[in-house]
Amino acid sequence: MDNFLAILNEVWVNGLFGVSMTQIIASMGILLLSFLLRGFVVSVFISALERLARSTESTLDDEILLAVKKPLSYVPIAIGVYIVTMILPLEGVAGDISSNIVKALIVFTIFSALSNSISPLFTAMSSTSWLTDSMQTWLERSSRVIVWIIGIAIILELFGIQIGPLVAGLGLFSVAVALGAQDLFKNLISGILIIGENRFQPGDRIEVPGLLHGVVDTIGFRSTIIKTFDTAPMIIPNKDLSDMRLINHGNMEYRRVNWVINLLYSTSLEDLEKICEDISNHIKDSDDFTENPNQVNLVTINELGASSIDIGVLCYSTLCGFTEFKKIKHRLIKNIIKIVESNNSGFAYPSSSIYVESFTKNSE
Repeated sequence: MDNFLAILNEVWVNGLFGVSMTQIIASMGILLLSFLLRGFVVSVFISALERLARSTESTLDDEILLAVKKPLSYVPIAIGVYIVTMILPLEGVAGDISSNIVKALIVFTIFSALSNSISPLFTAMSSTSWLTDSMQTWLERSSRVIVWIIGIAIILELFGIQIGPLVAGLGLFSVAVALGAQDLFKNLISGILIIGENRFQPGDRIEVPGLLHGVVDTIGFRSTIIKTFDTAPMIIPNKDLSDMRLINHGNMEYRRVNWVINLLYSTSLEDLEKICEDISNHIKDSDDFTENPNQVNLVTINELGASSIDIGVLCYSTLCGFTEFKKIKHRLIKNIIKIVESNNSGFAYPSSSIYVESFTKNSE
């Protein structure tokens, strides 16, 4: 029995790689406790901060707190790892590595919080006139990349990896990659030009006559996603879009109605004048239409067609959305039909008249 106790004591003292079982169990307990404290920090401490943030008038503090909620939960784990390194008899290289791991966890927590805080900060600045949606998206992504490059560089420096020689060593490789990725850089520059020139923004309806017609979904670093009207995404490289002559329907100030109405030739001149006047008055009195400073609304007799007297209707609406504009045209058509029918006329359609001439043959 004494031998067994001696063996047990030797195993307990020596443990694993000279670390006693007491230290190993204590370290495991501390790590487990740090994970439990992580849940406590999230549920109690951060929840109290959220209630405090909700009591303020500004929503920016709420959004920032929500963004850093997850990174803050890493703090108890970093503290737990630090205590473990103090308990375990780590010396020399092992001690340096354990110390650097703790520092790396702290750096990761800080830069993770910074990265997550970028989105609410740019959202708060989105009210400025110069910061468009696509520009905001690009700046957010670029800022996150820069933050993580700095964070990773600091972590590498902690472990003795020098960034300067590494970057210099990648110089020739970068040149080779650049030569093989010319299209990538062309698309990147084209995307910057598209955003800088404000050619279109997410949500705009754009059209390249004969090639594409849809709504811009996102403008990425390499390509732009356009949703066609059947909701299928169309992915187009930025360099192609920057070279195209496209129509941005999203920037329309007014949407035009330019119709030709074909009336019967049997319509009298007085009725024609009255029809034009009634349609013009309806457009003037309706809230659906507005005055375009560059072109007045017109309802005039256009020409004498092959089968009809043609009346031209030209007017403008400030509601440029497809659905709203369709409803406006629907109401205008109904009113034009009523006006034409109330003025003793009707709508003509292409027709042809055939005259048969009879010949009488004189017999001898």
